[in-house]
Amino acid sequence: MSRSNFWRYFIGASGLVLLALLVEAWQVGGALVAPAHRHIEAENLDFPVVEAMLDSESGASIATWYASSDDAKATIILLHPVRANRKAMLGRAKFFLDAGYAVVLIDFQAHGESLGRYITFGHLERHDVRAAVVYARKLNPGHRIGIVAISLGGAAALLASPLDVDALVLESVYTTIADAVDNRIAMRIGPLSHVLTPLLLWQLKPRLGVSPSDLRPIDHIAKSQAPVLIANGDLDRHTRITQARQLFDAANKPKRWVVFKGAAHNDLFEYNAKQYKDEVLAFLDRYLKTRQ
Repeated sequence: MSRSNFWRYFIGASGLVLLALLVEAWQVGGALVAPAHRHIEAENLDFPVVEAMLDSESGASIATWYASSDDAKATIILLHPVRANRKAMLGRAKFFLDAGYAVVLIDFQAHGESLGRYITFGHLERHDVRAAVVYARKLNPGHRIGIVAISLGGAAALLASPLDVDALVLESVYTTIADAVDNRIAMRIGPLSHVLTPLLLWQLKPRLGVSPSDLRPIDHIAKSQAPVLIANGDLDRHTRITQARQLFDAANKPKRWVVFKGAAHNDLFEYNAKQYKDEVLAFLDRYLKTRQ
């Protein structure tokens, strides 16, 4: 093969590889933002709920459950992780009800029974958080309000900040969308993540109308004046412990840092219920039940 033929072959083959990579990245991106709708039954729950639909400035109607203990003096809003729904928070809801709280559980837009065309990693979901806070305040004007949020839920709460709440618990929350995407890609393809990650991040603008700079919860946490607890598993590869610590360092005081030893990107409540009670519940009791 002559040198000129070699280079024509090489350029052509490289172009085909690049095209295949772009097509694959576009398909992966579409799957990541696709809605996670699901019909949810309120039957056979461990506690009765009041169902409601909230109007969100995201343009979606947000499916909601509300429940209360008999002697509740404070309310906790529970925000689920990505591609989940309010049923993912039922264990925490029962736990907090037994501890003397009222609870509000929502489906983010494009999740569960809430309307929405795309998952936007906190950009539109932040409006759903604000709608939940307004709803909780309307139900119980005299209550202190806390938020317990996982992953996407925490990102949405930070992007919505400042919020009219009295305590904030953030579990396994990403610092920036660039970190979140790169972490997940690196878990699957290793160092080649630096090739695919930019191709996925580039899609945010044409698909969702946002840029990576719009999805940086770490830039918003200082806007929150509520006491904050940040919890993370030390083996979490989705939200690395060093990144979670950066989020903690950027937060205002009072704040608390909690590490779940041996936990990956697990449900921290299910992983270690005793530690959750000893540290997370104690934190919420301090700021929601005790008059400061």
